[in-house]
Amino acid sequence: MPKKILLLSTGGTIASENTPDGKTPSFDADKILTLVGDVGSLCEVDTHDLMRIDSSNMQPEDWKTIARASFDGLEDYDGVVISHGTHTMAYTASALTFMLQNIDKPVVLTGAQVPAGEEGSDAEKNIKDSLLFAGEGIPGVFIVFGSKVIKGCRASKTSTVLFDAFESINYPLIAKIQDKEIVYRNKPSRPKKNPQLIASLDSRVLLLRLVPGTPPALLDIVDTINCRGLVLECFGAGGVPSERRNLVPKIRSLIDRGTIVAITTQCLTGGVDLTVYDVGRKSLRAGALSGLDMTTEALVTKLMWALGQSTDRDTVLNIMTTNFADEFTPGYKIRVT
Repeated sequence: MPKKILLLSTGGTIASENTPDGKTPSFDADKILTLVGDVGSLCEVDTHDLMRIDSSNMQPEDWKTIARASFDGLEDYDGVVISHGTHTMAYTASALTFMLQNIDKPVVLTGAQVPAGEEGSDAEKNIKDSLLFAGEGIPGVFIVFGSKVIKGCRASKTSTVLFDAFESINYPLIAKIQDKEIVYRNKPSRPKKNPQLIASLDSRVLLLRLVPGTPPALLDIVDTINCRGLVLECFGAGGVPSERRNLVPKIRSLIDRGTIVAITTQCLTGGVDLTVYDVGRKSLRAGALSGLDMTTEALVTKLMWALGQSTDRDTVLNIMTTNFADEFTPGYKIRVT
């Protein structure tokens, strides 16, 4: 019996056509399927259109909509495939990873660098690979793109033009797909708990990337716009400037007033270890949270998810330091003071 897959469409490049104002999402899920060709040999597909937006316009409220539709779809289908814009796909995949707890079927995000139906488009391969993988029944949230299967909370977009646009960061690929053959490299295990939808989010999280000379007064924006969380993309293994334009007192002040401050790195791989350098230890002593080897996308969305569940600092920190879906590598020292 063929697998039954639900295709949820949200817009993005894959659903776009050229207009006088540039590429604009216009196609629904049925149109996308028509343009990529017959998929009947892979599975049975039902479609549902959630939204039709460029993923640069994707908001945390939209992640909730996608999470609920995916969770509901898993009751009646063997898997869910979500067509999505590539610009923020890694953020959506990470958010879904945390909101869709212990799911025992696959939720797969995919898209294209070139719209479906255009000459040379990668839409056909990505959609067909995603449907093929969704039929495997492997539990979890994944991105299938450019012949790769990547764990949702470990993906980052690394190219604006290449078909091989996403990389798995600090984590092995789940699989590669070539000529309808899936070659597994790191097959996930099945969850031991019941599936649960936890779609609570607090979007009041700010991401700031430091540059040499960042003025400490810039961190005052956290209070100005009423943020509950701050993620700082710092230097190297998590270096925070502590001389001249010293950011540490501002970090300590924010933490004392209840803001969760997390430190991550601007480097794509390797992660953060705030115990290595003095410029990292100072932020630890101020009470900052290490982002470990999480992607920026996973760290930001996990903090939104944690803050959405509680206003108690200790509860939020407990959520942030719990490894729910291999979003960080076990063995890191987690030091919260």
